[in-house]
Parts: sequence; C-alpha cells; structure tokens
Amino acid sequence: MPTYDPFKELQHIMNQAFSNGPRSLAMPMDLYKSGDDYVAEVDLPGVDPDSIDIDIDDRTITIRAERKTNSTRESGGWVIRERSYGTYARQLTVGSGLALDRIDANYADGVLTLTIPVAEEAKPRKVQVQRGESTKAVAGGDEVVPGSVEETSAKA
Repeated sequence: MPTYDPFKELQHIMNQAFSNGPRSLAMPMDLYKSGDDYVAEVDLPGVDPDSIDIDIDDRTITIRAERKTNSTRESGGWVIRERSYGTYARQLTVGSGLALDRIDANYADGVLTLTIPVAEEAKPRKVQVQRGESTKAVAGGDEVVPGSVEETSAKA
C-alpha cells in the first residue's frame, strides 16, 4: 500500500496556482526612472555572475543567466522542489532616445541592475533666444541696411 505524502498534495496545489510553471517567475523585474537614467532591477538569486550574458540588438536588450543545480542533491529523495534551475532569458524592447551604448550592469546580492541613460539628444532642452541688432534702419524715408549702403547727403 502506498504511503501518504502530505507534501505531494501541496505540490499539486502549487503547480495549479502557477500553471505557467516556476520558470515564468524566474526573472522578475522592477523598472523605474531615476534622474536621466532608466534603472532595471532583475532578480537572479543563486546565479553565477559569469553566467550572465547581456546582448543588445537594435532596440532589444536580451538578458540570459543560468542557475545550476547542486548535483549532490540530484540523486536524493526530494520531498518538495520549487526552485527552478537552468538557463533563463528575458527581452526588453526599448524605444529610441536611450544611449544603449552606455548601459552599466552591476550584479550584487542576487540582483542584476541595469542603468540605461537617456541619450543627450533625447533630453528636454531650452533654446536660448538671442537679442540681436535690427537688420533694417529707416533714414529719411529710405530703407538702409546697416553695413551695406552708406548714406550720403546732397548739398543744394
């Protein structure tokens, strides 16, 4: 007669709750604007930083990372196994106006932080209005452009 496993029922409920599987939750991300930068914080706990690969193709940023399983536990009798292992990927398609050639990436405490600066040409700016000289002057009813025509007076 099979033995009752209370964790098997829990595992079944968890699998139904996360019908897309735990891999869909493998790279949760927060994205926010800080000053002139966009910052993406991607959770990658237990990932070797050397396995993180970031590629940029046109306006698409692809993040790949691998979390390896502990082989000493592979042959053991699992009671419950919710943590996922393998290679994960996430793509971000960004609009124009970002300086993708100046992205900074930092991995600390299981979080990959991408800092994506706004391109200089995309930043809002003011145009200074210069005060200049008038290009036309009126002398004696005739139009004179300064510096191009000399005014002469006739003697009677």
